Amino acid sequence: MNEEFQKRVDDAIANPQNMGEMTGADSIGTVGNADCGDMLRVWVKFKEENGRKVIDKASFQSFGCETAIAAASLAMELIRGKTPEEAMKMRGEEFAKDLGPLPPTKVHCTQLVEGAIRSALDPKPYDAAPKPATPALAAPAPQGNLNESFSQSKQGVRVVFLKPQSGPQQ
Repeated sequence: MNEEFQKRVDDAIANPQNMGEMTGADSIGTVGNADCGDMLRVWVKFKEENGRKVIDKASFQSFGCETAIAAASLAMELIRGKTPEEAMKMRGEEFAKDLGPLPPTKVHCTQLVEGAIRSALDPKPYDAAPKPATPALAAPAPQGNLNESFSQSKQGVRVVFLKPQSGPQQ
């Protein structure tokens, strides 16, 4: 990784925004990456604004690398004030644009963030969603935090597929 990228990640990690469980969330999404072991949970709270349902607050909790945490922190800020449909149109690279170009080995971090946001916002059942090629594990919207989810053996697991990134990776 180059020094400038690492500095941006370190800055985002030093002051993460919206990290932690949100009580009273309207929606929760969880996604994990089987390849790297990272997991991310997103909580979303909505409000009515000018007759539209918009994201009022979003928070996250992560078992993941620094880049995933930094991208999630930035993403929670970026989706605030957007409708669910607007936030669903955002791509992983938008969530980490303030970090600068990602090394190829870190692109999956932005896909993880995108997947968790989609998991929280997508009104369609998982079975009806299209199934692109990159697999990730997703748990049903559980109560509590990620650490509690890992220790709950009765909880089922669903598979959610993230769309692969297209175009050149930097």
